Amino acid sequence: MFGLDITKVVALAVVALLVFGPERLPKVAAEAGRALRQLRQLVENARAGLGPEFAHLDVTELHPKTLARKYLLEEAGESPMPAPTAVANCELAWGEIPPYDPECT
Repeated sequence: MFGLDITKVVALAVVALLVFGPERLPKVAAEAGRALRQLRQLVENARAGLGPEFAHLDVTELHPKTLARKYLLEEAGESPMPAPTAVANCELAWGEIPPYDPECT
């Protein structure tokens, strides 16, 4: 889900143990789990409260780059921006403007 493998999880557990200590770690973990459950419940209630007219809503579509491509480019009849071309010489001279990269905006 977050790109976590077993080594990263173990490293996070060790850091949490060092930061919170063995006495407070179970309480902090329980509070974090409770907060996560409450957040999930809040999101589910919000989705249910929106009604059927928002059933098609996808959270990933709310990303600014996705919105710009979908509503500005596709509605105008233009195709999405082409992928940037590779630059042979990546060093810029003093005062030279770098090439436009649509993935960075």
